[in-house]
Order: sequence, then C-alpha cells, then structure tokens
Amino acid sequence: MNLFLTGATGFLGGELLVTLSKRKDIKKIYCLVRAKSEEEANKRLKHVFDLHCDLYQPERIIPIVANLLDDNLKTQLCSIKELNEINLIVHSAANTSFSKNCDDQVKKVNIDGLEHVLTWAKELKNLRTFLYIGTATICGKDNKDKVIKEEESPNTHSHHLVTYTYTKMMGEMLLSKYLPEEKILVVRPSIIMGDSKNAIPRSSVILWTLAAFNYLRMIPVNPLSKIDIIPVDYAANAISELLFVKKRSYRVYHISAGVDSSTNSELCTRKIESFFPDKPSHQFVNRKLSNNMRFWAKGRTEDIGELEKYKSHLQYWENIMTEKSKLRVLFAGLEPYFDFIELGQIFDNSKLLQDVPIGKPQPAHEYIIKNIEFLKGIDIYEGALDP
Repeated sequence: MNLFLTGATGFLGGELLVTLSKRKDIKKIYCLVRAKSEEEANKRLKHVFDLHCDLYQPERIIPIVANLLDDNLKTQLCSIKELNEINLIVHSAANTSFSKNCDDQVKKVNIDGLEHVLTWAKELKNLRTFLYIGTATICGKDNKDKVIKEEESPNTHSHHLVTYTYTKMMGEMLLSKYLPEEKILVVRPSIIMGDSKNAIPRSSVILWTLAAFNYLRMIPVNPLSKIDIIPVDYAANAISELLFVKKRSYRVYHISAGVDSSTNSELCTRKIESFFPDKPSHQFVNRKLSNNMRFWAKGRTEDIGELEKYKSHLQYWENIMTEKSKLRVLFAGLEPYFDFIELGQIFDNSKLLQDVPIGKPQPAHEYIIKNIEFLKGIDIYEGALDP
C-alpha cells in the first residue's frame, strides 16, 4: 500500500505519520509539505520523528513539496509519476484557529485546500480509500447537554460557534461531489488535548486553555459541564486501525471519549492543583461574571458587582498581572473555549468500539498529569492571540 498524507507536520498529522510509519502493510508514505525546498521538507519531517525518538526512514517517508492552496496543485501532483500508485489518502491538514481574524484563511485551507486535493484524488485509478479527518463539533451549538451520534451531522441548519467547525462541516459535504461513497471514510475526533504517553505533546493546542485556567484560578464556566476530550495518541491509533480494519460497518465514526471517558473542568483543574502549591485553589463562578471581570480589567472597580466576594482571587490577579489589560487579552482568546465547555456535548463512540479493538480512551483528568512539565512552559498569552 502507498499512502498520501496531508498535514504531516501538524499536531494530529505528525502523530498519525509516526503511527502509520510503523505499519508493515504500508510501503511508502508521501507527505504534502509546504517548504522552500525538498531539503527543508525533509528536515521538517525528520523533526516529527525526532521529537519522541521514533525511527525515521527517509526511504519510506517521501516529502512532496507543494502548497495546499495552490490552484495548480492537481497538475503538480499528476506530474509526479510515483503518486499514480497511491492507494490511500489521509487528509489531515486544517487550519484550526478559532480567531475571527483568521476566518478567511480558515475557509481557504479547510474548504478550498481540500477541494484541490479532491480534484486530484478523483483521477487516481488505484485509490481505495480517502480518509477525511473532520471534527465531531460540526454538530454546532444547538445540541446542548446530550450525547450526540454520528448521524446527527452534518446539518446545514446548525449554528456554529466558530468558523472552523463550519468549514469542517462543509469540507465533509464536499467529499461525495468528487468521490464515490465506497471510497470515502470520515473520522470525527472530538477535542484533542495532550498525550497520554509519557512524552512531550506535539502541540499546546487546546492544552493552552488548561494552562490559562491554571494561571487565572478563577474561571467563569460551569465546572461540571461535560467535555469530550481525547489524547492525540489515541486519536492517531484509532484512525490507523480504522483505515486498515478488515471490515468497516460504517462510513463515519466519532473518535471520542464517549460517556464513560468524558471529563469536566473541575476534574481536570483539581487534578493539577497539587503541582502548583503556590497558587490559590480554582474557583469557578457564574458565566455572567465574565463581564464584571472585564470591568475589573478596565479599572472600573465600582462595576465589579458580585465579583467583590472573591477578593483573594482579585488580589492574586493584581499580583500576577503587571497590567490589568492582560486579562482582557486572555479572555478574548478563551471566550470560544468557554462557549464550547458550556455546551456539555458528549460524542457517542459505540461505532468505533464496535469495529475496532482499541478500547476506551483514558479520561483527560487521568492522563493530564503526564503533561504537567509541558503545561508549565506554555505561553498562555501567545495562545490567546491565536486561539
């Protein structure tokens, strides 16, 4: 089998590349890499393996220097003779930013970029499977406090908290325009955060949110609202197994924590508190108080209202923030995450567990302590500027 992978140097894509490289039934993995030269592309791919000291085999891991947004991408890929023998395509590349400032770029990468790959893929005579990595959160914000099944999405009438989830929904709907149903496999990971191995996570994506919670210690969200979180290594293993399982009963699968392995903000924050004994305990407050927190950040202490009851935490903020305006920066980045947490969504994983002997993932509040040292080094303000 020869496989073509996009997003190979990304968070999930990098983990997936290493996982797939360990399979003996894959002859070569061709990786679409944005780079100035083949040498630079090779260095980027090697770095993916070096992070966890995995075996890098350059004779099997082949970079294809190209840009997902190039209108001539199909022509470029068609001109590479070796790619005519591709049997499997895994489309992992995506712009995952929640920032409104990035909305145009998110659309270009997640919709236009996918379409460029699809126009090439439909011409491949030996293509068996096109695996599209979407997201379970394409269900939108209308489904609250419930267990959501695969067949409930995509729904074009759903409303989205961020452009990212909208583009992933539209991307999923594009697949059947170019490919027959029997060649399409869709996997929808839930929220991916950290790594359940004793290893450095490949990215601080999502994990920066927990770092920000740990920094602030007073958070305006419901601490008991259910959150569906999985580690990146579980997501990569599940995708690899689904791609090569002898029989798949479905075309779409959630890769998620499900009911049994879901978590909440209180469980995660309490788990890490003992590693930061110099900080006050986590205090969760009503979401309505987020406005009062902004007033505090603007120096309008007369408008902080009920926030006055939490003087010890306000004094803590005074001590850690040289400028109150920093709180506004953090809140701007955290706002969409607050919204997602409040949804209370759990994604049913029974189809995955039925077809793949992978077992249930470890809950985030159990594996997160393996990421403590990495958590300590996260620049939360950098994360807030590009959430």
